[in-house]
Amino acid sequence: MLTDHPKIDRLSGLLQRFVLRAQTTHTGPLLALASYGHQGQGGDLHLLRQGTLVLRHGEHGTLQPLKEPCLLYFPRAQPHWLEPQGPGPVELISVAVDLGSCDDNPLLRALPAVLLHPLAQLPQLAPALDLMCAESAAARCGHGAVLDRVAEALVIQLLRFAIEQRLVDSGLLCGLSDPRLVRVLAAVHAAPDQPWTLPRMASLAHMSRARFAEHFARVMGEPPGDYLTGWRMGLARTQLAQGMPLKRVASEVGYASASAFTRAFSRRTGCSPTQWMHQRAARAAQASAASPVLTSVSPGLAPEHST
Repeated sequence: MLTDHPKIDRLSGLLQRFVLRAQTTHTGPLLALASYGHQGQGGDLHLLRQGTLVLRHGEHGTLQPLKEPCLLYFPRAQPHWLEPQGPGPVELISVAVDLGSCDDNPLLRALPAVLLHPLAQLPQLAPALDLMCAESAAARCGHGAVLDRVAEALVIQLLRFAIEQRLVDSGLLCGLSDPRLVRVLAAVHAAPDQPWTLPRMASLAHMSRARFAEHFARVMGEPPGDYLTGWRMGLARTQLAQGMPLKRVASEVGYASASAFTRAFSRRTGCSPTQWMHQRAARAAQASAASPVLTSVSPGLAPEHST
């Protein structure tokens, strides 16, 4: 099993740029079919504490029985349904998880469509899981806030697990598990504004330029320069969406001037930062106009939201 190098933090550079937020949406018995992931915003984490569920998800509506306590995580928005089965009670905790936009956050793109693991296979997560269950059962003052914070810690631990267990064979998770590439990725994630060059990255990996370029492309699925540009542009879109001035965004992601950044942004996305912001605002307005104030829901089809 892979363990963290004592001087390398594989995740903090990513999590500092894309803030992790969790909000508990259900605690307690699940009494009827519940649907999730239909709004296209963020992912979902489910903790099945007791009972039997049937999970339906994927393009073809694959049915999968869940017959033991387990942790189920959809990193990206994906429609799925959970339905209680059998005579016994089903105890479930569900949490909406926001890790930013999938287009911007390479960690989200690298994760599998779904992570599903029996709790018996996750002993390293036991303290957080026990605390989540205890808070859910006791319902003390502020237990909702505690549940949300514990869920955030749980997601981070699950990300550690995905890296350590090498759950994918290419992309960012694979790179973060590579003892040579992780030095480069952690540094680039922590300081995207630095003048990163191929020789500098190769030096961090203790490899020649040619070997580093070949190894990076094979493990990550793209050349070092393309990954660096994608990382910078993803950060830039997030910062622009937060209202950060263009000149400051350019500096934050490693460009000497707003014009240099605008040229790079346009090459990568096909539009200028200003055009991208206008398109984003138009999409948001259209989505808001299309959303009804009140919706009717067929009995048994909406997820429970007890707290």
